[in-house]
Amino acid sequence: MASFIVPERIQIPVGGATPADWNKDSFWYEPWGVSGVHKGIDIFGKKGTPVLSAVDGIVLYTGRIPVGGNVVIVLGPKWRFHYYAHLETIGVSALTPVKSGRPLGTLGDSGNAKGKPPHLHYAIVRLFPAFRAAVGSTQGWKKAFFIDPNAYLTGKM
Repeated sequence: MASFIVPERIQIPVGGATPADWNKDSFWYEPWGVSGVHKGIDIFGKKGTPVLSAVDGIVLYTGRIPVGGNVVIVLGPKWRFHYYAHLETIGVSALTPVKSGRPLGTLGDSGNAKGKPPHLHYAIVRLFPAFRAAVGSTQGWKKAFFIDPNAYLTGKM
């Protein structure tokens, strides 16, 4: 239960990025490739820019998956998973504690981002669903598990 009371020290997960570096309307946008719906935001920047932990937490997974390429998953406060995809490099190991702002790797175009401008796909997933967030659109029931990263990073939640 301590995870529900630990304060969140939130920061933009790409070094030097601002809200101008992502499309605030891209969360839950459709149609979106093989996933159908875009369940995060893409933060654009220069290849090799540090990708930072948005929150304090523990690294649960590092590795490579077909769509996300090089990915890192951090379990943060309030039992939320922070998903970082398309990294060029990964600079942390699983089960490592991280502080907000600690480098996780570098910005890239791995996975299905190959050939596209370098960016970080950043998603936030709830372990416990917020059923009030579910909607009637495509895959709308899944929205109970996802948080809009734009609202989260800009304090509009």
